Amino acid sequence: MQAVFGVMQGRLSAPEEGRFQSFPRNSWRQEFMRAREAGIGYIEWIYDDYGASANPIATVEGRAEISGLKEQYGIQTPAICGDWLMDFPLIRCSEPEHERRILVLHEMLHWARAIGASRVVLPFVDASSIRTKEEESLVIRLLERSLPVSEKTGVEMHLEADFGPSRFADFLARLTHPMIKVNYDTGNSSGLGYVAREEFAAYGKRIGSIHIKDRLRNPDGSVTTKPLGQGSADFGDVFECIRRIGYSGGFTLQVARGDSGDEVNWIKQQVAFVRSRWN
Repeated sequence: MQAVFGVMQGRLSAPEEGRFQSFPRNSWRQEFMRAREAGIGYIEWIYDDYGASANPIATVEGRAEISGLKEQYGIQTPAICGDWLMDFPLIRCSEPEHERRILVLHEMLHWARAIGASRVVLPFVDASSIRTKEEESLVIRLLERSLPVSEKTGVEMHLEADFGPSRFADFLARLTHPMIKVNYDTGNSSGLGYVAREEFAAYGKRIGSIHIKDRLRNPDGSVTTKPLGQGSADFGDVFECIRRIGYSGGFTLQVARGDSGDEVNWIKQQVAFVRSRWN
């Protein structure tokens, strides 16, 4: 099976204002050229609060410019990473805020269709982590409200959560619609101490997209993103599980950063690591 590699937007630029991951306000155009230089086939677009006022996906003119750059450099944009929902989670907010935030989710689904993306990744980790049964039920209601928009646009909602295998399987059993899938993140799982074969046994058939990174779980409970192969991820187990489900989607590199200014070479090295293990 031939692997298709993509990169999280911003990883081909130096961090802006010290941010580990954000929309690259100053260099998003240049990243198309850098992606081609790195041998990457696609960019997973980021929509976050930091870059919202400068993000071209929100305007007709901006989306036309994206389309031109995609054609010029042969780079696709198959996904939006909805990091805005990390800044403004769908949970632990007032009813008016729920309404505002769900509308932004709906906008992202429409923008995704307009830039040729087939999925929006919805993060429920860290600040937006689902902590209680009540929050689970609330998120399910909000996602069900979004399904008509997902169906209309043809854009799937991929859930990235920090649930253990059994809890995630139970949660997904309440959301059986085919437009709702799982984004599997190798770094999140390894950092939390989860075992890939147990996760895939629980909900592997619902996995629709994959983020590749490596994290080290420290004794004090902190989680540190590391270069691939230097964290806790068992990539042999991970890739064997991915093969077993017949996964044919792409691998989005959401890896640790290398030296500033050397982003293209760093991503090439990280792709080589994944390719060697996958093959």
